[in-house]
Amino acid sequence: MKGPVRNLHDLLALLADRGELHEIEVEADPRLEIAEIHRRVIAAGGPALLFRNPKGSTVPVATNLFGTTERAGLAFGDRPRQFVERAVRAAETVMPPTLGKLWGLRGLVREGLSVGLKKCKAGPVTEVEEAPDLTKLPALTSWHSDGGPFFTLPLVYTEHPETGKGNLGMYRMQIGGPARTGMHFQIHKGGGFHLHAAEQRGEDLPVTVFLGGPPALVLSAIAPLPEDVPELLLASLLLGERLPRVTQKPHPLVAEAEFAFVGRVIKGVRESEGPFGDHYGYNSLNHDYPVFDVERVFRRRAAIFPATVVGRPRQEDYYIGDFLQDLLSPLFPLVMPSVKGLWSYGETGFHSLAAAIVTDRYPREAVVSGFRILGEGQLSLTKCLILTDHPVDLRDFKAVLTLLLERADWRRDLFVVSQVSQDSLDYTGPKVNEGSKAIFLALGEARRKLPVEFSGALPGGARSVETFIPGCLVVEGEGYEAAADLAGTLAHHEEFADWPLLVLVDDAGEATQDTELFLWTTFTRMEPAADLHGRERPVDRFHVGIDGPLVIDARMKPWYPEVMAVDEETKDLVDRRWDEYGISL
Repeated sequence: MKGPVRNLHDLLALLADRGELHEIEVEADPRLEIAEIHRRVIAAGGPALLFRNPKGSTVPVATNLFGTTERAGLAFGDRPRQFVERAVRAAETVMPPTLGKLWGLRGLVREGLSVGLKKCKAGPVTEVEEAPDLTKLPALTSWHSDGGPFFTLPLVYTEHPETGKGNLGMYRMQIGGPARTGMHFQIHKGGGFHLHAAEQRGEDLPVTVFLGGPPALVLSAIAPLPEDVPELLLASLLLGERLPRVTQKPHPLVAEAEFAFVGRVIKGVRESEGPFGDHYGYNSLNHDYPVFDVERVFRRRAAIFPATVVGRPRQEDYYIGDFLQDLLSPLFPLVMPSVKGLWSYGETGFHSLAAAIVTDRYPREAVVSGFRILGEGQLSLTKCLILTDHPVDLRDFKAVLTLLLERADWRRDLFVVSQVSQDSLDYTGPKVNEGSKAIFLALGEARRKLPVEFSGALPGGARSVETFIPGCLVVEGEGYEAAADLAGTLAHHEEFADWPLLVLVDDAGEATQDTELFLWTTFTRMEPAADLHGRERPVDRFHVGIDGPLVIDARMKPWYPEVMAVDEETKDLVDRRWDEYGISL
């Protein structure tokens, strides 16, 4: 199709034309069955899915819209990347300004003038206005332990009660009744800041939630933008045209959305929300969160319900996140000049591990860059950060880790900052929202040749050992409850003295099966202040280092939530019905 993808119907038509859409006509249950079909299809690199007859609802369900690199590219198009690259080139070359340079930017200026918001009196989203009954919608229950059905692709719009500045975010919403949902406002998120400001004034927070619309809205809602940078403007930039909105109170409605739910988050009210199988691959537990009371519903006559399924990586959010990183990566050197490249690893849920190429022109300049990264918007949720001054493909984690292990002196090249906030979905810390961060430095020239094979004896409590890469051993040990001190034992074992890094796990074979499993196992099951061990922890000028080898205790701990797995009943149901779905993988 020519032109931007303006709505979900455009996207489905495009995917169908490219052979990237499979329609399922038989009845399928939004409770567990649809999610399991989705998981099997995305694991096989299969197509987007349109469920025409979800059980208990007349509204079709679309899933797996962005579940491959190619499909994400189709949905979001080439224009966003081209615009960002041109904008970066302009910023790098326009100073000092000359008539010729300014004339060369005329195309970019024209594009900039074509973006923004456009008022309209009506649109597809206002074809139907009705009282809310959320129980008639085919919201998915993805895992047997989930607390109920959830909106998993909601676009939540709020405005600051004092400044009027808008925020578009994506926060899961558990349906709690015909007109009530939970609102999973996490720390560090704009919607939560707006609610705090409203409650300080003794007021409810008006909220409008959209489903569907231009795919550019999805990117904008999850982009790590600085606070007060309007997501709707970014969506318009990505779309390449003004974003039409229907005049309505309390907020204008995105004209091309499938649904708009208008209501308010009630001041001072918190109710139990969850559990929910989340994108880290674990069952996030129930906690008290704000509630959203829906007052009116607007929708298309032929509305389609967009949904996704999250769980152990890689899921659909992995491909959206990687597309977004590719899109924004040219901007990082502009806003952080000493940062030449940055990558967050989706295999760890993105926030658990990132790596950056930085300048190190004077001693320890890299540390300044590290704190700059950890102070930037949602990047502040990063738990572990590897910094290097060497040109390396940051997506190649083995290459990045090799640079680190060749160079790091754990007494001075490891920085742990404790008593700080942590991602709400990361349960490795002592409390929800509390934890620590680690910065690892891979600077200068190599200081050691890395060992390749291990042939020594294992200490008591260690069952087996596998080499992940030269310099890194993965040790399978007894469970944490039986041998809590085993990490310290490994650090003092002389047979390991030449290995700079040991990772202690419950299953070494699984953790070394591939890079994806190593990343997921290691960095989603450790908290730096609690799980980094060595022979000693020397203190030098208030800096706490480690005498190597460095041991990461990445075993499951008793307080961790369970790893998400499909229940047998749902597995058997989908096995029995698979031929009915007509999916060829």
